[in-house]
Amino acid sequence: MAQMPQPAAAHGVAAPSEPWYKVLYIQVLIAIALGVAVGYLYPEFGKSLKWLGDAFVALIKMMIAPIIFCTIVHGIASIGDLKKVGRVGLKALIYFEVVSTIALLIGIIVGEIIQPGAGFHADPSKLDASKVAGYAQKAAADSTIAHIMAIIPKSFFDAFATGDLLQVLLISILTGVVVTGMGAKAEGISHAIDTAGQIFFRIIGMIVKLAPLGAFGAMAFTIGEYGIGKVVDLAWLVGTFYVTAFLFIVLVLGGIARFAGFSIFRFLAYIKDELLIVLGTSSSETVLPHMMTKMRRLGASDSVVGLVIPTGYSFNLDGTNIYMTLATLFLAQAVGADLSIGQYATIIVVAMLTSKGASGVTGAGFITLAATLAAIPNNPVPVAAMTLVLGIDKFMSECRALTNLVGNGVACVVVSRWEGELDMNKLNEVMSHPVAIGTHISDESPQPMATDTPPSSTKVAAAE
Repeated sequence: MAQMPQPAAAHGVAAPSEPWYKVLYIQVLIAIALGVAVGYLYPEFGKSLKWLGDAFVALIKMMIAPIIFCTIVHGIASIGDLKKVGRVGLKALIYFEVVSTIALLIGIIVGEIIQPGAGFHADPSKLDASKVAGYAQKAAADSTIAHIMAIIPKSFFDAFATGDLLQVLLISILTGVVVTGMGAKAEGISHAIDTAGQIFFRIIGMIVKLAPLGAFGAMAFTIGEYGIGKVVDLAWLVGTFYVTAFLFIVLVLGGIARFAGFSIFRFLAYIKDELLIVLGTSSSETVLPHMMTKMRRLGASDSVVGLVIPTGYSFNLDGTNIYMTLATLFLAQAVGADLSIGQYATIIVVAMLTSKGASGVTGAGFITLAATLAAIPNNPVPVAAMTLVLGIDKFMSECRALTNLVGNGVACVVVSRWEGELDMNKLNEVMSHPVAIGTHISDESPQPMATDTPPSSTKVAAAE
């Protein structure tokens, strides 16, 4: 694939300034503020705007499966070395599991220290289990075997129809491996998939311009439906979760980022557009294609971006992991249940398994929480206790999605450096001058991975 033209700033020419009202993250900020105001002042009207947020998320979701398929298949085929594909995948999974475990442990540690549910004195017998019956039923069907079987789609195209990311990952990896093994015979197929990927990315570039409308509708509905009072009632839990997630990003991910040679704060500034869209929509899937584009601009290798970002959406969910252990401890404290060491261990193991596939979709974290509670030996915390946090889960889901997004971005850069394919000169340049190089989503339509391998002079050895 031909090399993408470089932005003007990359050649020393300042990029033309853009009017503030055309900058996407400013538009999203204004939309969120308006949504909060409308939902608070006119709650019924705010609730009627739910369809705006749902429509935007649906438009994005309809493109996620084909984009992941094209990106992974073309990425594996362009690498041409199945040993390298396996090596990158193994490094990514090791990173995911280590950091995810840290996130789970942090949730437990904070829950034990802060005790957000202490003094709540909820009576389990008086809780209305019907409110969470749907979540409990879905969780009950999510056994280990069922979880494994759910990765296998009913047919090749069923994964695209349902949009299940784990199923899409499976068929994408299998197809990429076969295309690579066919060599020259499959060059035409590889080119067609690459072209299809470009088409899908351009469609996403058009859809994302509607992000302010989606954020406005989603926020107006949230405030109108649940009210700010719900957050006030359980502010201690909400505040504890947000502070914990922030400290995880700054201390844990920040420490990892520093070790990899970049600042977590500059990284957050670099992906501010995506963070604001996720804040408005409560779904990290809405910015998946643009995160891939931005990670390539940042200097991460194409092969790593194509493998780490999509798989991270199913296997690297730091925010969801923190939420599950912290919320579990909150509910246990609220109903007066004392958990044993064995039950703590069960929570960690079950949460690690159930979080896979909770790919940033609003409400997925609540279902995994139900599955975690149901799996604790002797059921010390009834699933009905989830009604205590049902009203604020929407506010919690935003923090989960934001943390997941940051974690996947950091993982991509770290694995790229671990693989020895991170262009540090490019990373430092983009981090120092993000606006000049054109990092706003609205500046250009995202493009799929390039097949060209970065010159060896730009690579950084993992040992450095």
